[in-house]
Amino acid sequence: MDRFKVFRIHVDGNAVRAGFETLALDDLAAGEVVVRVAYSSVNYKDALAATGAGKILRRSPLVGGIDLAGSVESSTDARYQSGDAVIVTGCGLSEVHDGGYAEYARVPGDWVIPMPPGLDARLAMAVGTAGFTAALAIQKMELNGLLPGTGPVVVTGASGGVGSMAVDMLSGRGYEVVAVSGKADADEYLRSLGAGRILRRQEIDFGKKPMERATWAGAIDSVGGATLTWLTRTMEPTGSIVSIGLAGGAELNTTVMPFILRGINLLGVSSSATVRALRLLVWQRIATDLKPRHFDKLIAREIAFEHLPDVFAQYLEAKVIGRTVVRIGER
Repeated sequence: MDRFKVFRIHVDGNAVRAGFETLALDDLAAGEVVVRVAYSSVNYKDALAATGAGKILRRSPLVGGIDLAGSVESSTDARYQSGDAVIVTGCGLSEVHDGGYAEYARVPGDWVIPMPPGLDARLAMAVGTAGFTAALAIQKMELNGLLPGTGPVVVTGASGGVGSMAVDMLSGRGYEVVAVSGKADADEYLRSLGAGRILRRQEIDFGKKPMERATWAGAIDSVGGATLTWLTRTMEPTGSIVSIGLAGGAELNTTVMPFILRGINLLGVSSSATVRALRLLVWQRIATDLKPRHFDKLIAREIAFEHLPDVFAQYLEAKVIGRTVVRIGER
């Protein structure tokens, strides 16, 4: 492990340069646990960071990749032993700390999640931050009273990474799932994951009144903007919306009426900032009652590490359906 391959991002003013480099362990950000990375994944946030399309990095240079899974190479944290299978997602990877696009990563012990029985490195990265976010959203809605049978749950941006995982997890839990997508070619894919009904985003009547017909018991929204406003107008009494993205805009133009007359909940999720106890619980659920049933469909592609730079543009152009798994340390 004298030197190893990483995908590293440099930011100089408004200029971003990213590519493969060779580093030594001492070049990485500090941490108690060294992980031999087997797999990572590609998220929209990774594409923003690697291309400079979004200001993700808060220090430079950094190794990219907000997800990683592999085995412990060495640890000064007594909770982990050499060979332990582990996961790290979010927690500042590729924002303030060197990330998972590397043959070896070094991270703080509190960020490390033991691999739950029922998952392995490849499946954990098929889930990744996207699936963790979806599972966290379901956990929050259920804590606020959502149960299978209470009514339909709508998922916006349903063909994306978070949306796909949410459709699969919700349908597996027995929820009636309605998928909202702007991609006509994703219909068969979404139905195969368990969507009972599909709404074309372009055909939705967003309404103008503070409250429209009560329709949804729950909602997972990755779009924001007018879509999130529409959801506040159309929730059933005591229904919960989880906001997890802003692909359609950061503004929210609504009134307090749905909140005080229907008692709806608008819940936020920050997967990166999730406390460890909740992170452990949610990963246990991902390996059990929220385990995706259709990994063969959710994994859109598996790429070798050297092909990583080829995929970022497709994420920025919203051409990706499902998840991309990056094979780093296993052949």
